[in-house]
Amino acid sequence: MSVSVIGVDQLDLAAVELAEGRLVAIPTETVYGLGADASSGAAVKGIFAAKGRPDNHPLIVHVHDSQAVEAIAESLSDSFYRLAEAFWPGPLTVIVRRRLVANDDRPVVAPETVGGRPTIAVRVPDHPVTLDLLARFAEVGSGLIAAPSANRFGSISPTTAAHVVDDELPGLGLVVDGGPCRVGVESTIVDLTGPKPELLRPGGISTVELEAVIGPVADGRLGDARASGMLESHYAPNTSVELVEAVEEDDLASVLTAEAKIGVVAPFACRHEPHWEMPTDAGEYAARLYSVLRSADLAGVERIVVVPPRSGSLLDAVLDRLTKAAA
Repeated sequence: MSVSVIGVDQLDLAAVELAEGRLVAIPTETVYGLGADASSGAAVKGIFAAKGRPDNHPLIVHVHDSQAVEAIAESLSDSFYRLAEAFWPGPLTVIVRRRLVANDDRPVVAPETVGGRPTIAVRVPDHPVTLDLLARFAEVGSGLIAAPSANRFGSISPTTAAHVVDDELPGLGLVVDGGPCRVGVESTIVDLTGPKPELLRPGGISTVELEAVIGPVADGRLGDARASGMLESHYAPNTSVELVEAVEEDDLASVLTAEAKIGVVAPFACRHEPHWEMPTDAGEYAARLYSVLRSADLAGVERIVVVPPRSGSLLDAVLDRLTKAAA
């Protein structure tokens, strides 16, 4: 099946495709998502088939605003409203109790979307193109887009429309080109369904920012995979990744003398080739990370040596992605 890339002037076409149960790749500020109608179990099954994703692994539902969440969720807490006011639209996903019965004839989220769980992960993306698409989809369909990253399960997430096309996902016919993703790593995920808020995945909103709004947030990353990106190995290129602590090129000497052909990704200049010099700030590093890992994966090296950034508000998110890529 050939993939068509469309611009912002063809969003009505994308909305109709979603309403008719087909897959549409969408841009967000974090990564590109593989979208389908979250209220249709049949449509959502297409996401799992295209990605090779386990069908009990819940998806994130993208909505236009916090009012849309009220129609598909229940028992929303004060913490939910405070987080929504502070960070939406933005790279934050919250897990809440899902509504099982339709409210005022509005659609509910299909059980397939949430892996059969009584909870639902929701967010309002901070991308004008996708917000526009969500509004148009609400006019012709449910207005609820389930969208994990638009790549094969466990591999590097796409941050451009070209990355999505390169991944050749079966069943995908349409990609909405919204330009490069600004944040570059997936959203932060916070579970609000327990006695205290829990961080399940670090991302575009730091823990410090979260706690400034709702107080202490527990680390819930251990245990079963309750949300996207919680598996030990994820975000990985085909080439093996090795994390190395270094502050300059000389610190890599023992690694670079190995017989294997090595590519270096580091936040400092390096004479070694191939080498990709990264920003020193973790936020800027994150914006380039997946694109650079894809380039390194195609460079014909036998190993990718990555030096993480040392500071910045998104340091936890970057280290999480790199640790999982190297697992």
